[in-house]
Amino acid sequence: MADRPSFTLCDDTVNSIVARLQLAERPGPDGGPLMTLTSPMTPDPVGMLRLFERDGVCTLVYVGLTVAMIGLDSHMLFAFTPEASAVPHFTLDSVQAGGPPGGDPSQEFAFHLDMIPRVDPGVNHRYLEACYVPLNDVRRAGMALEGLTPANLEPLQWQVMSCWMMANRANLSAFTEIADTVAAYRDHWFGLVENGVPVEAVPGATAATLTARDRASRDTIFNPEVDHVWERVTQLVGEEQSEAVRNTLRTAGGN
Repeated sequence: MADRPSFTLCDDTVNSIVARLQLAERPGPDGGPLMTLTSPMTPDPVGMLRLFERDGVCTLVYVGLTVAMIGLDSHMLFAFTPEASAVPHFTLDSVQAGGPPGGDPSQEFAFHLDMIPRVDPGVNHRYLEACYVPLNDVRRAGMALEGLTPANLEPLQWQVMSCWMMANRANLSAFTEIADTVAAYRDHWFGLVENGVPVEAVPGATAATLTARDRASRDTIFNPEVDHVWERVTQLVGEEQSEAVRNTLRTAGGN
């Protein structure tokens, strides 16, 4: 799949997380992906939702949409840690737009990369020091790549994620190079998953408060009024399937 950089970046990341954390896939009724996505635009499937899990460790949701007739090759993963954990969730979105997958390499690419906070960042600086500050140099180097331009996000969308989020458009060269940044974020996140967040970094946090905040956070992040991508997803696959995908992301792992 070397001619589909957006697929390759996300798929490689999914496979590395599944292997490292020993996640198992939850199959759909026919033994394939948990959900096959269809569109009135074409009789062929346009995408899938896959879910991988290991109780008490991680639930990973992958959503892919590929529609050659509109030049879309979009792939997204959210790796959710348990709802009562302080370890951030990991997310990557990679998109090729403007032409059929495998077409003109001058087409535009886009990505976002982040770890979603599990406590209020504004009053938990030790949490930021433990989970995010180690990414400073990695993010700085990634943002300096030639060929990146800022994505057009509203301040509201930045506010519900983290200040270490990268959300950019890219040419093919920059998109290829950003794989190293994605791997560095992922590897840092692996360390948090495997070693935990220091207790002193989350003073006063309990399983109940972490769970409640996670539910509220996901309700906000996956709210169509916050992220208007859901309008486009609904146009593509219909309201029923769009809502099913959105609700899976809101509730995966125990919510």
